[in-house]
Amino acid sequence: MNPTPQIDIEVLSYYLQEQSEPETGLYVFAYQITIRNLGQQPVQLLNRHWIITDGNGETMEVQGAGVVGEQPVIEPGKSFQYSSGTHLDTPVGTMQGSYEMIDAEKQLFQAEIPAFSLQMPGKLH
Repeated sequence: MNPTPQIDIEVLSYYLQEQSEPETGLYVFAYQITIRNLGQQPVQLLNRHWIITDGNGETMEVQGAGVVGEQPVIEPGKSFQYSSGTHLDTPVGTMQGSYEMIDAEKQLFQAEIPAFSLQMPGKLH
C-alpha cells in the first residue's frame, strides 16, 4: 500500500463545553473532516485508523470500516465531508491517523490524516 499525494484532508476541531464535565474528567470534542480527491480517478474510503493521545501521553487506537457508517466513493475533483467526535480524560490532546482507500484500479493506499489538536479553550498544550 503506497501513500498518495492526491488526497487532501482538512480537519477542524471544536471543544463541546455543553457535553463536557471537567469536574469529572470528561472533555468532549467534535471534529469536521473534509476529504478532497485531487486525483484523476474515483477513490473509495474503506477503513479508518485513529491514534488519540491525551494530555498525559496515554493513547487509544480506533479502527473500523468507513466513517460515520459510510464507505464513500469520492469522484475526481470532489470532496466528502463528515463530522464526528471523541472524548478525553484531559483538557488537551491530539488525534492523527489514516484512511485505507482503494482506487479505480483496485490499488489499496493509505491517506494520512495529519495530527491535529483537541483543546479546551484557555488551556495550552
